[in-house]
Amino acid sequence: MEKVSDYFGSMVFDDRVMKANLPAKVYHSLKKTIDEEAQLDISLANAVAAAMKDWAVAHGATHYTHWFQPLTGVTAEKHDSFITPSPDGGVIMEFSGKELIKGEPDASSFPSGGLRATFEARGYTAWDPTSYAFIKGKTLCIPTAFCSYGGEALDKKTPLLRSMEALNRQALRILRLFGNDTVKCVRTSVGPEQEYFLITKEMYDQRPDLRFTGRTLFGAKSPKGQEMDDHYFGVIKPRVAAYMEELNEELWKLGILAKTEHNEVAPAQHELAPIYTTTNIATDHNQLTMEIMQKVAAKHGLVCLLHEKPFAGVNGSGKHNNWSLSTDSGVNLLSPGETPYENAQFLLFLCAVIKAVDDYQDLLRISVATAGNDHRLGANEAPPAVVSIFLGDELNAVLEAIESGTPYSGTEKTQLKLGVDVLPDFNRDTTDRNRTSPFAFTGNKFEFRMLGSSNSIACANIMLNSAVAESLKIYADRLEGVEDFETALQEMIRKTIKDHKRIIFNGNGYDDTWIREATQERGLLNYRTTPDCMPHLLDEKNVRMLTSHGVFSEAELESRCEIMLENYCKAVRIEANTMVDMARTQIAPAVEAYTFKLAQAAAAKKAVDATLACRYESGLIGRLSALTDAIAARVEELEKLVAELPASGDMIAEANGIRASILPKMAELRAACDEAETLTAKSDWPFPTYGDLLFGVR
Repeated sequence: MEKVSDYFGSMVFDDRVMKANLPAKVYHSLKKTIDEEAQLDISLANAVAAAMKDWAVAHGATHYTHWFQPLTGVTAEKHDSFITPSPDGGVIMEFSGKELIKGEPDASSFPSGGLRATFEARGYTAWDPTSYAFIKGKTLCIPTAFCSYGGEALDKKTPLLRSMEALNRQALRILRLFGNDTVKCVRTSVGPEQEYFLITKEMYDQRPDLRFTGRTLFGAKSPKGQEMDDHYFGVIKPRVAAYMEELNEELWKLGILAKTEHNEVAPAQHELAPIYTTTNIATDHNQLTMEIMQKVAAKHGLVCLLHEKPFAGVNGSGKHNNWSLSTDSGVNLLSPGETPYENAQFLLFLCAVIKAVDDYQDLLRISVATAGNDHRLGANEAPPAVVSIFLGDELNAVLEAIESGTPYSGTEKTQLKLGVDVLPDFNRDTTDRNRTSPFAFTGNKFEFRMLGSSNSIACANIMLNSAVAESLKIYADRLEGVEDFETALQEMIRKTIKDHKRIIFNGNGYDDTWIREATQERGLLNYRTTPDCMPHLLDEKNVRMLTSHGVFSEAELESRCEIMLENYCKAVRIEANTMVDMARTQIAPAVEAYTFKLAQAAAAKKAVDATLACRYESGLIGRLSALTDAIAARVEELEKLVAELPASGDMIAEANGIRASILPKMAELRAACDEAETLTAKSDWPFPTYGDLLFGVR
């Protein structure tokens, strides 16, 4: 049996492969280019391209593609073969440095939010040498950024790389203030935990709502759901275990560090968690993970659902973005450390994150805003829509002691004074994890828990990187050149704690009293839906911060606001139209047919004995008839509202109209149909039920 270590990364043109296949001079030049983020020389690119092509062809590849992440939320690829005509009528396999560095896909059909007209087709992809190329099927995939003819970013990777560079610049300024002149760069690292559902392909094919929208738009509650908590960490069913085994193998071949797998809380729900890696690589890996999850599921007669809320009444699926900061020498800047030097440095970076989350809580909420995630946030399964930070009791007590200038009670006879005394030697896991917190400190990293299962992690990390970069810039601007660095540092940390302690909350985020306290007493934001939060992307403070760090241009921000609102509107429109179609052509006829059967049964009984009251049939016929009428009326109302939605091009107005009118009508139609399901014979119901879907994989 082949060992994992023998095939791990076998389909990746990683550092091991480059070292073995590139001339030493070329290899070291490429490493220097990557590490120092320098411009790639064409002669170097030609040498790398030749070696990359030879390696790929040896592994069965016939084509290459510039693999990129447009604003559709999924990945894109256009395949070109390596073949080039030879004079003798045959072909040779070629791949140049120019082809490696730059591609030219058609940009006209990708979302641009007004940056491009549909007739303007030219766009460019540019190789990201910091993310390794890999083979998928028979195609060499080259991770790239994607921009328009005018240079505007049309993807999620470009601003992500910009945000990483912005944070690197400001973090280096801070480290220099602490006397660290050897660090060359600071990188963010991420480990995204991925939740998902598995159902049978046979049942999936019978549900138009799942096929068109990724979630069930109808479905009465199953007699059993997640009430017994017997699924969480439970024994993995053989069919699911076989799926997980093959999924791991495919991910490991691509160098994706899949580490943990287990059953999640809801029936049919599971989770996969990787080991941390650099943020842009983690983003690539997560997009690949979602794609491969679905491909492997199909091979096992299953469908992998990545919607944030595929089933009402049971937990939805999230994605926990574990984020940290490290130097090129491997020092985690969010690790408390054991010396005064490390303590003061840790506290400053910690305060930078606290300030960033408080100042830009709106951007963090915006980064996870989708029509699907709106169903999940705030439910008793996921963090609320209010952003707050969990630090744990001990670290919170440390900050309170700093703010008040009093001794920290957790140490004996120790006055907490930055740069002189050490922080208490507390273990990393000094408090319980708070699963209700949107943003929790977990020892040497922060866990941002608001992302939906299908979200690209790029969006959240762009905003988080940028906001922290802004905090660090403010700190560096104030501390550079001060005469008494230690005093200025201590005062800055104390001021940050005082000014931003409102964002720190260690209690139960599900409690209604917290939401009232957060919004009414602390002044925190509570953007419950995508239409509530998305327009604030263009608030002056957000535009100023993001453009000042070069993460977005103002035009790019306007385009993204437009695209995200348009995606929201399209998603809900599709759901509403699907509901109308299912209710009119399948649910209402099924209920009507069953009602007719009941009437026939009652008539047959009366034919035998005219004195029979047939109370069961009569009562059920009356209830079902009323529901049939209600379904028909609500279908007409919903269809009319969708048709009357404004088509003026004002996406904010359209999104607000959908939230205010379409969603409530969808809920009314669903309620009538779900009640009808509970009264209709299972044999007459046109779709697999929640019980079938959630417990169908054995």
